[in-house]
Amino acid sequence: MPLKMHQDEMPQINLTPMVDIIFQLIIFFMVGSRFTEMDKKVDVSVPQVANAAQLPTAPTRYVVNVHRDGNITFNNQPVTLQSLTQELKTARQTKTDLNVVVRGDADGPLQNVAAVLTACRQAGVADVGISVRGGVKER
Repeated sequence: MPLKMHQDEMPQINLTPMVDIIFQLIIFFMVGSRFTEMDKKVDVSVPQVANAAQLPTAPTRYVVNVHRDGNITFNNQPVTLQSLTQELKTARQTKTDLNVVVRGDADGPLQNVAAVLTACRQAGVADVGISVRGGVKER
């Protein structure tokens, strides 16, 4: 019985095809980005439509700011919760697709923001969002 005196080599992964594919992808994206830059420089006259009134409109967005001290501003005007509800009801009668964004101060009490959200619900606004800032590190 023959004895093995040396160990077999471990199998290795051939990286050459992977490097080739990476280079092809780099070239593809470089050429593709050049085409998008050239498209912006093309002088094109955009066609006109006959009746622009039939095009859908974007929903009307209103911003409600809740300050640290509890003061509320709507359309850059100071308001109370009751007047905010009334103004939103009036705006909802003219615009059915009303969009409200509530911007609350991060250092203020959450109860103030909750009161504004309740006022929006009482006014019948269905599309309500809260504005936040991304990229904040956890404490």
